[in-house]
Amino acid sequence: MSRNTWMQFTVFSVVLLGAAYGTYAQQGRAGGGRGAEENEVRPPMMFRETWKQPPYTGKLNDENRRATQDAVGNPNLELKLYGADAKDLGVYVHEGRQDVWNGMCTSPMAGTLRDKNSYIDLTGLARLRWMVRTGGLHVIHPVVKLADGTLLAGSHVDNTNGDYIQTEVAFNNQRWYILDPVKVTTGKEMKNPDLSKVDEIGFVDLAPGGGHGNAGWFNVSGVELYAKAVPRGSASASR
Repeated sequence: MSRNTWMQFTVFSVVLLGAAYGTYAQQGRAGGGRGAEENEVRPPMMFRETWKQPPYTGKLNDENRRATQDAVGNPNLELKLYGADAKDLGVYVHEGRQDVWNGMCTSPMAGTLRDKNSYIDLTGLARLRWMVRTGGLHVIHPVVKLADGTLLAGSHVDNTNGDYIQTEVAFNNQRWYILDPVKVTTGKEMKNPDLSKVDEIGFVDLAPGGGHGNAGWFNVSGVELYAKAVPRGSASASR
C-alpha cells in the first residue's frame, strides 16, 4: 500500500469512528441510549420498618400478637389492613427478627404502610426491599394505593418455598391490577398508572392463611423503601 493510500485510509477510519461516537453520544443525551440509564441515580432510603410486639396483658397468644398500629416502630408510618380477616395478621419472632405473619388470617389480605408526611414517587429507579418467607404455594405481590384511592396489585411475585430471602421490587417493569379493598380480589388491569404520587405501599396475599405448622402463609420483615418523597398538602396530612 502506498503512503498516499495509507494516509487516505487512516483519515477515512478516523472520520468513520468519530461519526459513530457522535451518534452514540447523541442517543445517550436524548435518553434513547444506555448512557441515560447508567447516569440515573437510585433515590435514598425514604423509610424503614422492622415491626415490634404490641403491648399486651396475660399470655402472649395469637390474639395478643395482632399487628395493630402499635406494631409499627417507625413513628412516621401508619399501618393499613385490607380484607375480612386482616385483623389477625400477627407479629412473631423468627431468626431473631420481628416479622408480620398471616397464618391466622382466614381470608386474603393486604397490608400497607402510609407515610404521614409524604406521598411516594415510585418512578425511575425506586425500589422496595424486604425480607420475605412464603410457604405452602403462597406468594406475595406488591400493592400500592394511588393518590386517588385506587388500590393496585403488581405482577411481581415473591415465592421463597419456606426460606427467608431478602428480595427487591422494581416498579417500572410490572403490570398492575385493580384490587378490591374488601374482598382482596384482583380485577381488570390498569394500564400506565401514575406512580409518581403513591399514598400507601405494601404487600398482598391472594390466598387465606393456613394456620400454624406446615401450611400456607407468608412472613415479611425489614421493609426498606428507596424512593423520592413528595410532601403532602395540609389537607392530605390531616386525614
